[in-house]
Amino acid sequence: MCLNIPNHLFQFINNLCPLPEAVLIELVSRSRKVELDKFDYFVKEGEISREIGFLEKGLVRAFYTNDDGREYNKTFIASPNFIGSFASIITGLPNKLPQQALTKCIVWKISTIDLDRLTDKYPEVERLRRRMAEYLFLRNEKRELEMALLEAQDRYLILLDEFPGIETLVPQYHIATYLGISPTQLSRIRKKLAKKVPNR
Repeated sequence: MCLNIPNHLFQFINNLCPLPEAVLIELVSRSRKVELDKFDYFVKEGEISREIGFLEKGLVRAFYTNDDGREYNKTFIASPNFIGSFASIITGLPNKLPQQALTKCIVWKISTIDLDRLTDKYPEVERLRRRMAEYLFLRNEKRELEMALLEAQDRYLILLDEFPGIETLVPQYHIATYLGISPTQLSRIRKKLAKKVPNR
């Protein structure tokens, strides 16, 4: 199969929902490859989202800002994956969780209009969208359970396992807000772990 998308992104999509060659080719042909520089937004707060993206390369955060202007990271999304404000797409309401590149990113964007047309044309695309929704649900539930049931140190270790090298890519305060702790607490956890593992 001759496609422009890299193999790791193809495998990610195929693992979610295997697509016939003709369907995958049309999905890719209707997508547009774009680059996001560090700190660029895929979708901003207040925008009505009309695109989803397949993340070929890079790291993205979804976050919210409280009344005092403080930012809190809800999730990190590392390639290969998909991004976009699905709540805004479904409801047609302005997005409340901006998504921002934390590194240089490569994204394959497709409009919801084109995706709807493909859904009407191919049952496999409808199945893909359902699998994407299931994937998001499971990811969000896992995150909620970790926040409710696990200690901060355990959440930190899971983060390091799920996002290898993240400490070299983003500031510590981003990691702290994701874990629901202060930068001071994160520093204590790192020092404690460093004593157990000297080369950490």
